[in-house]
Amino acid sequence: MQDSPDSSHGFRVGQRVHSSGDSRRIGTVKYVGPVEGYSGTWVGVDWDNGEGKHDGSVNGVQYFHAKSERSGSLVRAPNLSQGISLLEALEKRYRSKSTNDEEDEMYVLSTSNNRVSVQLVGKDKIQDKLSRFEELTNASLAYMGVSFPGIPDQINTTVPNMKELDLTGNLLSDWKDVGKICGQLPALQALNLSNNLMSPYKSELPPLESIRILVLNNTGVDWEQVELLRQSLTAIEELHLIGNNISRVLPMSSSFVQGFNSLRLLNLDDNCIAEWDEVMKLSQLRCLEQLYLNKNCLNSILYPDNGQQNELEATSYWPFQNLRCLLLGDNNIGDLVSVDSLNLFPNLVETRLSENPIADTTSGGVPRFVLIARLAKIKVFNGSEVTPRERKDSEIRYVRLVISRLHANAEEIKQHPRFSELKSLYGIEDERPSTGASGPQTIGSGFLSITLKCVGASMGEKQPFTKKLPATTTVGKLKFL
Repeated sequence: MQDSPDSSHGFRVGQRVHSSGDSRRIGTVKYVGPVEGYSGTWVGVDWDNGEGKHDGSVNGVQYFHAKSERSGSLVRAPNLSQGISLLEALEKRYRSKSTNDEEDEMYVLSTSNNRVSVQLVGKDKIQDKLSRFEELTNASLAYMGVSFPGIPDQINTTVPNMKELDLTGNLLSDWKDVGKICGQLPALQALNLSNNLMSPYKSELPPLESIRILVLNNTGVDWEQVELLRQSLTAIEELHLIGNNISRVLPMSSSFVQGFNSLRLLNLDDNCIAEWDEVMKLSQLRCLEQLYLNKNCLNSILYPDNGQQNELEATSYWPFQNLRCLLLGDNNIGDLVSVDSLNLFPNLVETRLSENPIADTTSGGVPRFVLIARLAKIKVFNGSEVTPRERKDSEIRYVRLVISRLHANAEEIKQHPRFSELKSLYGIEDERPSTGASGPQTIGSGFLSITLKCVGASMGEKQPFTKKLPATTTVGKLKFL
């Protein structure tokens, strides 16, 4: 049996290919046939990186439709590769010797900008260990041109202990091939298929009971495909779906996403979710601890109140009951009501609001100390720990800020749910106007008596002395005295 596609069959529309000289230049075949004015057969390719020559038309003839004006090319077949098998990629990656060109690329630049060759100490031992496939547990085959599994049943006998497999940026598109690979690797726990443009899931996959971590970033997978995959991913704990243009969460049989009984982390960064109602469809995932929603289009956050809670399906489970981390950076959140609603999540201790209008102080947003003071339970904010000292300082500063504003508008207290609680906690009294019922105070009444005692040996002995200083004097100014 042959271990590579039969070149006599040529290329087919929809096939994934890469440039013969560059396995990172990947595209999709959109046309196979003649080109007017030229001899032979041509292959029309729509390149993923958008770096082509036209939109699929040449000399006024439209041969195919590319995704952009300059992402398409017409290429001769010998300049394209249909890819290699998984086993061929393993051989190439871990058993082939370095070429002279690769050896020449191992260098550092000196202070005079000259190349200094670098020798990898222990290289032979490392290469020998990696070449023993029966002991290999982790393999990275990123951008190796893998397009199909290879000879049936050889994967399991070749790498029987494989636990983590990185297939980023290859030519896989058919879920059948993914199923065959996983089916022959019973110990496989983590699989990365990022930057493989996957075709819509149609046929049944075998149960992937061992897969704990699945990365499907930039694969074109939508939520309907996720729901179909759920039936095979019975033990999935981490699911990464970055950059798939997901705008809606579409459960199959109810108002909420069901199943995924072991899912702890769901990464939906860099998608197109705009409505919080779509996020709420994930609220019944009982084991979900981390939800990443950075770089979406969300305008607000709303945790359901008691009335809305009663409308949920008959269950004693609170929405997002075990969620500990909710990342919302780089969205369109601009109101403090959304910030305050984060306090209603039962176990939330980490969040991110950076690159939202509410956190942009140059455009009317509020500073970090205000956000920390309003978020009572948050221990990690915008990626950094909120220490007990920072929390105390932020909450005191926040209370004093609110007090200063209440003099101008007493109604503002309604916008600060934690104000009374924090004011009582720290025993902060309202600031009194300088003019009382007894009439204007004297200038001297605004001064404090401070006794200064010299303790520096180099300054000699000096008697303590008392000065009257304004109450606004800072410690820094006091040092000058």
